[in-house]
Amino acid sequence: MRSGRPTRGVTRSLPVFLLSGLLAVLPLAGLAQAASAQGDDAAAEEAKSGPADNARAGSGEAARFDCQALTDQPAPEGARAWLERSLWANHCYAFQARAVRIGSDGVRSLALSHDIVEGVEREVARFLDGPAVVFERRGRIGRLSWADGDGAVAASPAGIVAHLEGLYRLRLSGEERLANRNAVRLDIEPLDDLRYGHRFWLDKATGLPLKQILLDEQGRVVETFQITQLNRPRLHRGTIDLDRLRSAPNDPWWPTWLPDGFIAKPVETRSPRHNEAIGHRVYSDGLATLSLFVEPVTGKDQLMPGLHRLGVSHAAVRHRELGGQARQVVVMGELPPRVLIRVADSVTWRTSADDASP
Repeated sequence: MRSGRPTRGVTRSLPVFLLSGLLAVLPLAGLAQAASAQGDDAAAEEAKSGPADNARAGSGEAARFDCQALTDQPAPEGARAWLERSLWANHCYAFQARAVRIGSDGVRSLALSHDIVEGVEREVARFLDGPAVVFERRGRIGRLSWADGDGAVAASPAGIVAHLEGLYRLRLSGEERLANRNAVRLDIEPLDDLRYGHRFWLDKATGLPLKQILLDEQGRVVETFQITQLNRPRLHRGTIDLDRLRSAPNDPWWPTWLPDGFIAKPVETRSPRHNEAIGHRVYSDGLATLSLFVEPVTGKDQLMPGLHRLGVSHAAVRHRELGGQARQVVVMGELPPRVLIRVADSVTWRTSADDASP
């Protein structure tokens, strides 16, 4: 990225409170990651509580969620209900905002916007100080798993929150005032030491996240991301498209170890440098996410093996002999470094047609 020149990139669907992770490193994803629409294959019909009851599927048409259903929902009661409402709000409200991000690399201010046009979301994040950098994302609501993957999880907020049970403890911790708005504090504590904790402050009127704090295994603050001004949030009076169901690629490699609850997300990347597919998989437990890249070692483009810091994230790099060739394995994410290293070391290569990735 060059100083003084806007840089645009297509990213995933991220709630506002996870844009800080996006700005640290682009390959990361958050809740409800989206892949850009590729064709109009029919999507499977989903039947979940709340607005997800309005998801539908038709010939040549992706399923959709009806944001208007939010107006018929009662005020959330309990931590789980507040998290579900927040996930819906991130998709269904159009708004503009100003925010600050405080991390190990200093303090940055941003301008954020989110709107919906013809059922497709558009998110933009602009740095207001330092190099002129712009991140932009257009796409449908993403799914948490491949169509034919093990442990498939529904794309609805109810499905995502249900998947988080057994991995995190959700707890409400009172009310505060932020950005001149009343907010409810939601604490999300991991039940193991393989992922980070979160604190969210959710706008009582809309459910939009106004503040996020990321906590490491020792409970230390890793990053703070806060909305300082939220301008005219407006509920979208229509539907938002859900990305079509996708089949997993037949990659010859896979990680033999992942933290409990992590499943493969429908993301595929190709390399313009090598004119071949860079092995790229994204895994998520519904809240924490890691990206795994496997590609041939090409000399000048290779990274130094070891652990690299990228803002609040880390990248574990390994050079390994896989499939009879030297390959670079990179694992990135806002997770404890030892978790990223263990995933990188666990990558294996299919040795015969009888072998199959999980």
